Amino acid sequence: MSRVQLALRVSDLDASIAFYTKLFGTGPAKRRPRYANFALAEPPLKLVLIEGEPGAETRLDHLGVEVGSTAEVEAATGRLRDADLAAVEENDTSCCYALQDKVWVHGPGREPWEVYVVKADADTPGTGCAEQGATGDPCRCG
Repeated sequence: MSRVQLALRVSDLDASIAFYTKLFGTGPAKRRPRYANFALAEPPLKLVLIEGEPGAETRLDHLGVEVGSTAEVEAATGRLRDADLAAVEENDTSCCYALQDKVWVHGPGREPWEVYVVKADADTPGTGCAEQGATGDPCRCG
């Protein structure tokens, strides 16, 4: 199964979780410190909430497409490179409490997109998420 991912950086994680629980009629699929995600079947969507700075407006962090296998990530990588997009691969990377294989590209407005597969849960957020968020760069979490 594939689904679109929308990752938002929010100033109040608890209030955002409460709002999206009401909006979607279901609670988060995963809740960790400074992080939550909703994995919806209908519509097929993964909404990721990443805690940002208190009082800051919610902003887009990154976009993605979650796929079901590493083979699908590899196929996307080939397709993106064949289309002359600068694709950056990350394999066996731990990010946002998950072990993932992924490929990154940027849209024409510099919006970051990832195609990724979650291979397993992880006990830690991984490297880079908090540091990248502090500099305003996307968290790169799925």
